[in-house]
Amino acid sequence: MTSPVGKPNLSLEGRTLLITGANGGLGEQFVLQALERGAAKIYAAARTPKGWTDARIQPLQLDITNADSVSRAVEAASDVDLLINNAAVAPANDALSGPEDDARSIFETNFFGTLRVANAFASVLAANGGGTMLNIVSLAAWVPMPTVYAASKAAMWSATNGLRMELEGKGTKVIGLYVGMIDTPMAAQYDVPKTSAASVVAQAYDGIGAGALEVLADDLTVDLKARMGAPAEIFYPQVHEQLRAFFA
Repeated sequence: MTSPVGKPNLSLEGRTLLITGANGGLGEQFVLQALERGAAKIYAAARTPKGWTDARIQPLQLDITNADSVSRAVEAASDVDLLINNAAVAPANDALSGPEDDARSIFETNFFGTLRVANAFASVLAANGGGTMLNIVSLAAWVPMPTVYAASKAAMWSATNGLRMELEGKGTKVIGLYVGMIDTPMAAQYDVPKTSAASVVAQAYDGIGAGALEVLADDLTVDLKARMGAPAEIFYPQVHEQLRAFFA
């Protein structure tokens, strides 16, 4: 979305958004900052949606792991032109060596659920001029973390790139948002430096307005992305030590 003179348009004036996981710390910021930037309507989606005071916000019941729930959301929100796939889970004690059922549950939300919503709303976005899809991924997709969460985000990174190619013919821009620890309840168990949810969301909306394909929302993510071209024998030992220092 650019202005007639080619400069970034950082407003969301007149746009209709659907935000999954809208009850959480990051999701709530997506809702509130969309209002500040002039959005016309916001579907605030969650398994158990909460009440909002602004008339532009429409609470929407949505369980992204349930195909029928997603179908109902498509019918209820057929005017969406900006989809923000934010809903995710990051259970405590998550490990690749853990129970297989736990791994499947994480993938069902973080990968299959997100992909289900993306595919379901692709035709809605196309019908409304193409629009934009923003997928919240994670720098965990790029680093050697022994968690199912990281594996699910790596899968979503690949899917985001694939969706970008698949949907460009329909006029839809697909953007990936990458960031490390965010100061939200999901990351409360980690005593490490964190980026504020407000900062992450502001950068995401700025990236949408500027026509970015990727938004790197903190210094650690920027640094890691810059070094990904190095051979694995160099990249992974360096990143491993960096992560150890980060979590020390």
